[in-house]
Amino acid sequence: MAALQILLKAILLILAVPNSLEKKKCFFKQYHPYFEQDLYASYIIEFYKDKKFREAIGKYHRALLELKALLLSQEASGQRAGAALSEEHRQAVEAIEVDCYNSLAACLLQAELVNYERVKEYCLKVLQKEGENFKALYRSGVAFYHLGDFNKALYYLKEARARQPTDTNVIRYIQLTEMKLSRCSQREKEAL
Repeated sequence: MAALQILLKAILLILAVPNSLEKKKCFFKQYHPYFEQDLYASYIIEFYKDKKFREAIGKYHRALLELKALLLSQEASGQRAGAALSEEHRQAVEAIEVDCYNSLAACLLQAELVNYERVKEYCLKVLQKEGENFKALYRSGVAFYHLGDFNKALYYLKEARARQPTDTNVIRYIQLTEMKLSRCSQREKEAL
């Protein structure tokens, strides 16, 4: 029961996660019969519509800590009665963790001074678990572009384009990256 209480606490902390809204609502309803859609919507409005990205970042970090605590307590407790999570619950926790990292990256990209290293780190964590995740592929490409690693940027951006070929942001960043690579190639030729 303690593990379930920690899980509920973690879910409450991350109600602002916008990705996979329906999946999280169904999961939350399963464990909290008093869940109201208005509560969920108000959190999203609070953090995203009002552009309170710094507050959202704090919530996501706290939620990730709670999720890690949940998983660690499950591993440490072994098979004690009521302490272990089922495989389904573990997968749900991991899906929420992926959404948190993806949303963290989105929030960080909205900051005045973007920490592209952290955006890259969070997106790569998402891609370790969901290699096909379009948003993580795109954001990884953007992060690598701004970090000056144009070859990796182009790789991730092309992977994103393979999943959503008409996305204008992906197309624009691919063009920018190809221009940067072309300039770098010209400079190398001139240096020889």
